[in-house]
Amino acid sequence: MMEYAVMPSALGDIVLRVESEYLTGVFFHDQKHFPSSAQGPFMPIKQSSSAVMRQAGEEIEEYLAGARQRFELPLSLPGSPFQQRVWQRLEGIEFGEILTYGALARSLGLSRGHARAVGSAVGRNPISMIVPCHRVLAGGGALTGYAGGLARKAHLLALEGRPEGSAALRQIEGEHHLAAGVERFQ
Repeated sequence: MMEYAVMPSALGDIVLRVESEYLTGVFFHDQKHFPSSAQGPFMPIKQSSSAVMRQAGEEIEEYLAGARQRFELPLSLPGSPFQQRVWQRLEGIEFGEILTYGALARSLGLSRGHARAVGSAVGRNPISMIVPCHRVLAGGGALTGYAGGLARKAHLLALEGRPEGSAALRQIEGEHHLAAGVERFQ
């Protein structure tokens, strides 16, 4: 049986999906590739009858509060064999570490030319944060390609102490202040 629940967070509502006592989805409510099978309104996570659902909520809260670096959840990621291979490699990227798409491709035994295909698989990761696709950057260290949005990717990287995330957050905040200033003078 498939069950969905929602948890509020500083990054927006997070929708979790559990199937047969495995966590199979962690999605931001407005992200790309949000599952079409997910029909709200969703129950609050604390009301879920699933122990895995409640554990996922607790571990995500701890991670976002800076109190957890590793997740200990039973996962099942539905996808193609190629996607499975990429996602398994993502799970090996430790807290606070980063890889480029090209380096990720090479670590899978693929040429750098496969970076786009690897990037596509990374973008389809159904378990955001826990399978850490936010730790993959463009070749020059730029933040690109996060289904939950670049501001969330920057926030998660900053949470893990990555200067790329902190710098991107400062830039995003600066752009918001600039946009607000321009609107005032129009």
